[in-house]
Amino acid sequence: MRIPRHLQAERLQRQLRVERRESARERERLTVAELLQELRVVQTGVQILFAFLLGLAFSGRFTSLDGFEKGVYIATLLLTVITSAVIATPVALHRRMGHGGSNPRIVPIAAYIAEVGLFLLALSLNGAVLLVTDFVLGFTAALCITFGTASIFTVLWFFLPRVLRPSRRLRRRSGE
Repeated sequence: MRIPRHLQAERLQRQLRVERRESARERERLTVAELLQELRVVQTGVQILFAFLLGLAFSGRFTSLDGFEKGVYIATLLLTVITSAVIATPVALHRRMGHGGSNPRIVPIAAYIAEVGLFLLALSLNGAVLLVTDFVLGFTAALCITFGTASIFTVLWFFLPRVLRPSRRLRRRSGE
């Protein structure tokens, strides 16, 4: 018995729709897994910075910091704690909202939170640079160096990805 062409076409279209849905789910799962892995790497850096800052308070020369340096220290320490919490948030979302990326809301929320976490990490790292360079080289040199490192972070972490991201029109054409 031969199946009419129009029924074959309908069956093929249904099958393609199912495959597209499955591939979209799989792509979503991979995106979540990739994002969580990136955040694990970043979290290690945050923990190292936090350990450095904690150890600094117990060093013998900490008492010689002036008021400005102690303010930068406290601000950087608190920024690092907040950064750690923000960067761990997508992991908590993944655990609570559905393993395997089954919840489609996780990806855009987690990506946004990751960007906020990177911004806070850049502030934390630049705070550490300001603290150390102010202590070692003085205020003016510290401001110049910190401005330079902040500029590098801004270009590499925020402007470059925006410039290299395909336009919305190109993403729509490719089906992303």
